[in-house]
Amino acid sequence: MKSIAVVTDSNCGMSMKQAEELGIHMLPMPFFMNGQEYLEEIDMTQEEFFRRLAENPGTKVSTSQPSVESITGLWDRLLKDHDEIVHIPMSSGLSSSCQTASMLSEDYDGRVRVVNNQRISGTLRYSAMEAVQQAKNGLSASEIGDWLEETRFDSSIYITVATLKYLKQGGRITPAAAAIGTMLKLKPVLQIQGEKLDAFAKARTMTQAKKIMTQAIKDDIANRFGENIYLDVIHSANLEAAEEFRREALATFPSVKEVNIFPLSLSVSCHIGPGSLAFTCSKIHEEIW
Repeated sequence: MKSIAVVTDSNCGMSMKQAEELGIHMLPMPFFMNGQEYLEEIDMTQEEFFRRLAENPGTKVSTSQPSVESITGLWDRLLKDHDEIVHIPMSSGLSSSCQTASMLSEDYDGRVRVVNNQRISGTLRYSAMEAVQQAKNGLSASEIGDWLEETRFDSSIYITVATLKYLKQGGRITPAAAAIGTMLKLKPVLQIQGEKLDAFAKARTMTQAKKIMTQAIKDDIANRFGENIYLDVIHSANLEAAEEFRREALATFPSVKEVNIFPLSLSVSCHIGPGSLAFTCSKIHEEIW
């Protein structure tokens, strides 16, 4: 049986230590603060990132894809001890990093399979975990990649933001829409279903936004995924609210034994800002475990 390394990027929301414990190799995603490049966990912690935003509200944040050298360097190191690599970047609809990795993989004689899995955050984490399991099941990198792409829509993400400032700054909404939303004190509920970050609903309070996200997950369970699911609450510098939302979710979905809490990666937080809450649902593929 071939030895296969599974790689994803830090937008999965795991720490380096958590990824290592699961047998997953992680590529740090870069972000910029006032033009200076940083890597999450390596150059800056979650705490420092949000402290800087709070201390200097005029801080400009942006993102970029990983450098060619960081990708190929990781692959070259892994291929010294593994036969093949399954590389699962964040959704191709949210970053060009998937396309770049696909082009780079052409120079690796079929030993690197880049997966257009169209996921991010907790849902990307579960794809990486399933890839590790499928490698244990004896599948090749190509077979694992095909399976991950076939099952890529077996997840949902709903997210609400505390401020429209960062969506405006990143060009995700127009300045006019941000001004109107701020004036009316609207909290948009956004969704990720596959490639794109799209509008889903509007709320006026965080309580209403949580109800909208919870109902959306209920509908997905009833109509798409069934009861055997993973649920996560994701947040950006909003742990207390995330813990409250987790307790509510456990009461609402009694058949789910655990609801995990994860921080939003810093490169995603650059577009979302502090104070966000997200609710994610991923189908458990029982047949592979």
